[in-house]
Amino acid sequence: MKTETRLFLLLAPFFVVAGVVYGFMTHWREPVGFLGMPLLGGLTAMIGAYLALTARRIDARPEDDENGEIADGAGDMGVYAPWSWWPLVLGAAAATGFLGLAVGWWILYMAFLLAIVGLVGWVFEFSRGQHAH
Repeated sequence: MKTETRLFLLLAPFFVVAGVVYGFMTHWREPVGFLGMPLLGGLTAMIGAYLALTARRIDARPEDDENGEIADGAGDMGVYAPWSWWPLVLGAAAATGFLGLAVGWWILYMAFLLAIVGLVGWVFEFSRGQHAH
């Protein structure tokens, strides 16, 4: 996580400085650039801070070892549902949402409902309680 943390924490001041320079170059007349770039810097700083705090809690990954081999990263990297259909439902909800932005706002309501169904289905896919399926 060292590389990712450094990347995000170094990009944050770059975006802030780039936003200020952009503001001077446009004589502060174009608000999206000189406001958006420093906000982007703030967001990258938040991601960098999260990665730095997470790196303190977990052990070093094989990618962080300078003398590491490819085989060091072998094995299970997490739990994945290979036969899950819920990501497809969420993708359809996102596509419907983008369609709603282009065609009409009323379509966004259907996309929102479809996204809720897909998210709840994906979260509770491995539920082993009363509502397991």
